[in-house]
Amino acid sequence: RQWMKPNRRSANFPFNLLGARAEVHYQPKGVIANIGPWNFPVLAAFSPLAPMLAAGNRVILKVSELTPRTAELCRTMIEKAYDPQEVACFYGGPDLGAAFTSLPFDHIFFTGSPRVGKLVMKAAADNLTPVTLELGGKSPVIVADNADLELAAYRIAWGKLMNSGQICVTADYALVPEAMLRPFIAEIERAVARL
Repeated sequence: RQWMKPNRRSANFPFNLLGARAEVHYQPKGVIANIGPWNFPVLAAFSPLAPMLAAGNRVILKVSELTPRTAELCRTMIEKAYDPQEVACFYGGPDLGAAFTSLPFDHIFFTGSPRVGKLVMKAAADNLTPVTLELGGKSPVIVADNADLELAAYRIAWGKLMNSGQICVTADYALVPEAMLRPFIAEIERAVARL
């Protein structure tokens, strides 16, 4: 009851001058597709599942076919824990992915590459399905001229090496003052060897 109770807001101008009132009413979206990547198959499947269900939705998961044992484990766990009318789980290649995203979902949540994200968005557009895209990208690191190079290099290397560098927000490149470039590279090499 507490989560679902309406939340009062200020009405927008000019309606607030005319005595209008505004409230946000929390309602389930309906059936949500959750499409996860190969590099975080369990986290990307189950982490968004909890709030999707807590909001009153039904969910269909599409886990990556590139991790077949993990995909099968996720499917088995889902089938044991949920009624298929509440949560279902599938995995398969690009043909299944294309068919899956062309269904008239009430929302699609996709985690993965920008290239596949564009395909998901195009397929969703045919049904006017809203989409949340969590895409990998180019993430810079800025090293200031007063930075502790040893500490910065260690932290950057640690983040870059986590999950073999397969994290959407991992550092792809560093912007370093030219005078600090060679010492920075040396510190990165030391940090990578240490880690």
